Amino acid sequence: MPVPSPSLPLASRLLRWTGAAWFVAAVVGQAAFIVFILAFYGLRTATGNFAGWNEKPLIDGYVAGDDLGNLVFIAHVLMAAVVTLGGLMQLWPALRRRLPRLHRWTGRAFLVVAVFMALSGAWLTLVRGTWLSEVSAVAILGDAVLILVFAALAWRRALQRRFEAHRVWAMRAFMAVRGVWFLRVGLMAWIILCRGPVGITETLSGPVDIVLVFGSYLIPLAVLELYLAAGRSPRIALKIAAAALVGLAALYTAVGVFGTVAFMWGPYL
Repeated sequence: MPVPSPSLPLASRLLRWTGAAWFVAAVVGQAAFIVFILAFYGLRTATGNFAGWNEKPLIDGYVAGDDLGNLVFIAHVLMAAVVTLGGLMQLWPALRRRLPRLHRWTGRAFLVVAVFMALSGAWLTLVRGTWLSEVSAVAILGDAVLILVFAALAWRRALQRRFEAHRVWAMRAFMAVRGVWFLRVGLMAWIILCRGPVGITETLSGPVDIVLVFGSYLIPLAVLELYLAAGRSPRIALKIAAAALVGLAALYTAVGVFGTVAFMWGPYL
């Protein structure tokens, strides 16, 4: 039996450290996302100021006379806070170990809400026409399909008690569900790093927009697959390469989180 290289444990730790760094950046950014949803949409809904949903530009959430559309829109938005919190709880290893029953129930809630988010997002796109460009509409529908597939497979693997496979499919579902969040973070990080909206338009139809609307879920999924593959592999070079990529993703995410909080969400609270 070959003797493991002394560098292998270090490479494994480096991979875990960069993964933890990305997770911390994501937790901060998604906690800010929850606060924004509740403070902006939640407060206006609770006080009956439905027209106030449109105080944040780009997409009109409230349309006079469209009761069904308004209901689906606000349910979709408020459920985004629920699915974000549930997803973060699912990724918390200590919760899985110490409170398995809570983990199971939050997991069920996460998958159910994820399916609702996918279906309501598709309905808003196809029926209500809540999109900025044809490209972004196609990207939304593609993400919805992936969410439904990943959620179904995660649920099935849990029922089969194939818990490691369930964990992987649940992580894929989490990445797909957070596509809207990744898009905002990706856009703001790009604008900050380029010192301006290079390749970005207000209708999300510019060259960078096209990359990011599809990349908002395809890129995180690709990084996740590389991270998982590197974690299973005994190859030191693969672990180091994956750690470097995840480390860059953590830095990019941190810049994007700062941008979304400072310029996209903060000014409207």
